[in-house]
Amino acid sequence: MQRKFSRRALIQGLASAGAAAILTGKSSAWLSGQDGSDQISGRERGELGRLVAEFKRQYNVPALSVAITRNGQFVYDRALGIADRKDSIETTTSNLFRIASVTKPITAVAVFTLIENGKLHLNDKVFGAGSILGMKYGKGTQKQYVTDITVDNLLTHTCGGWPNDSTDPMFQHDSWDHTQLISWTLENLPLTYPPGQHWAYSNFGYCLLGRVIEAVSGEAYADYVQANVLAPCGIQGMQIAQNSERKRSANEVIYYGQYGEDPYKINVTRMDSHGGWIATPAGLVQFLDHLGSPNFSSLLKPETIRTMTTPSPVYPPGPARYARGWMVRDNGAGNWWHNGSLPGSTTIMVRTASGLCWAALTNTRTEPSDEINNSLDQLVWNMVKSVPSWQA
Repeated sequence: MQRKFSRRALIQGLASAGAAAILTGKSSAWLSGQDGSDQISGRERGELGRLVAEFKRQYNVPALSVAITRNGQFVYDRALGIADRKDSIETTTSNLFRIASVTKPITAVAVFTLIENGKLHLNDKVFGAGSILGMKYGKGTQKQYVTDITVDNLLTHTCGGWPNDSTDPMFQHDSWDHTQLISWTLENLPLTYPPGQHWAYSNFGYCLLGRVIEAVSGEAYADYVQANVLAPCGIQGMQIAQNSERKRSANEVIYYGQYGEDPYKINVTRMDSHGGWIATPAGLVQFLDHLGSPNFSSLLKPETIRTMTTPSPVYPPGPARYARGWMVRDNGAGNWWHNGSLPGSTTIMVRTASGLCWAALTNTRTEPSDEINNSLDQLVWNMVKSVPSWQA
């Protein structure tokens, strides 16, 4: 079962990710398929291996896959461990992993592509007569505050309720589809604050953004993202996860729960727009490198990226704050990142201010999950700092 987070624990977990000092430098074009790890010295390679082995040992991690680019070129792309313990299948860099909430930045970028095309606006209302989703979902639009919710409230986790705690609807009624779950949530889980006044991390809010994308684009969420976000980055193979081990992708790892968690007893497919994608770390790094890096075809215009990475004014003060689908430093001028956590999955994706980008994916999770989340983040920071030529 999904571990429920207190508001404080969740903020600490998000804020700690990517917490090392901001880097400086200049980006250049990403080269497909290049792995610059052959330029690492023997001593450096040994230190990278030691760091990875220690992390895997400490948290009983079957498989860990990490990809890093610097100035748009791969400097590290390695997978270590076991993708399938039963059949002793080793992990490769082509293995797909559930990325959990690392999905949220992808959904945010998809929303902003629609905004750039004039099909959507941040202040558009989501529910009620004349809104994006209209009256589709039962009688829930009659509840207090529901018709005040805007697209921006969903992006910034300020819709007024539906937090990631013991009441999170995304981990209830697993047999229901989106329509059933959204209708039930609107009717039975009232909002506690007027939209825009309170920050609370909301998986359900990003589930709603998936339905917004579908309503505005006329396409299924996954189809729209693949055509308008992933394909322009040259990313192939990313897809929405299946729920059972038997139905998993042919190239997907097996997930291993700890402390009684079962990764195959949650409806990951229904989490599509908030936590449902499977990917390789290299694919995620390609996505990062197409968000404003020089000499890349950017998915979004500079002014759009500034809006996307501007923190929510109601997020608690501090050096790291949540923007629109991303945690950011220095009001978006510093590092951007997002981590992810599900039974059987611990993930992180980071884009630094200097052009270093990385993603790290595992096929397990420990309890308390905050500990492994923070350690995975710190692992990759320690890795990039151990190679002086990467200028971390």
